[in-house]
Amino acid sequence: MYALWQEKSDMGPFIHLLAELPLCTIILEFVKPDFLMHWEVGCHLCSMRKGHSRSKVEAVAMEKELIEDYRFGRQQLAEMCGYACAVAVTKVFPVAALSRKQRTVLVVCGPEQNGAIGLVCARHLRVFEYEPTIFYPKRSSDSLSKDFTTQCEKMDIPFLSYLPTEVQLINDAYNLVIDAILGPSAEPGEAKEPCTSILATLKLVKIPIVSLDIPSGWDVEMGSEDGISPEVLVSLAAPKKCAGRFSGKYHFVAGRFVPDDVQKKFHLNLPGYPGTECVVAL
Repeated sequence: MYALWQEKSDMGPFIHLLAELPLCTIILEFVKPDFLMHWEVGCHLCSMRKGHSRSKVEAVAMEKELIEDYRFGRQQLAEMCGYACAVAVTKVFPVAALSRKQRTVLVVCGPEQNGAIGLVCARHLRVFEYEPTIFYPKRSSDSLSKDFTTQCEKMDIPFLSYLPTEVQLINDAYNLVIDAILGPSAEPGEAKEPCTSILATLKLVKIPIVSLDIPSGWDVEMGSEDGISPEVLVSLAAPKKCAGRFSGKYHFVAGRFVPDDVQKKFHLNLPGYPGTECVVAL
């Protein structure tokens, strides 16, 4: 059976049926460490194609439940998400493999929740020995974002006063860009300056882009044909519907903090997280 799995990647439904048989259940236990990890991820991707990823309404409802029923604080959620995003970056762009001697990363933050998560991500990247620089043109007046900003400043993370419009300057100065500009709550057609100019610039950069939760400028459910095209997407809590249109190289989900009851209630069907990992690749 394991040989069948290795030879044919579409054996998931067949194996699922076999798993209902007592003898095969025993066999599955023997191959579980290597085999089931791939099977679970494959099932999750299948679920995304069938529409089991989160709509905007469901994402808002799930966040509300985490905050009101489970008493997660906004700072706590932002901290866990930002840390997970930084971990995802280390998996795709490990320090030792960066093409430049300098470990530079440009983190572009918007004024809402995604921007706050970007600030946390930058702080953890600094701890992981990267050299982040933050562009945060429209700073939020929210006390949470102010605290995260202060933490970055205290850790000597530089803030750009402007984003170069000459794209080659960005390509030459940084290894990659973290897109933390617009989150799922933003309406793509309602984006205003400076976000529209930033997105226009990021569409032209040649270095990799890592988008947090959804690529900025995308509709949370429909995606976007003319938005930015990130190489990496880190879905927070669970993939949003637009993730089905993501065509980049790497897609991670950072949702290990979501309680089992919430996962079941919203039918998240998240893959298993190996070991102590806070993110898993899809």
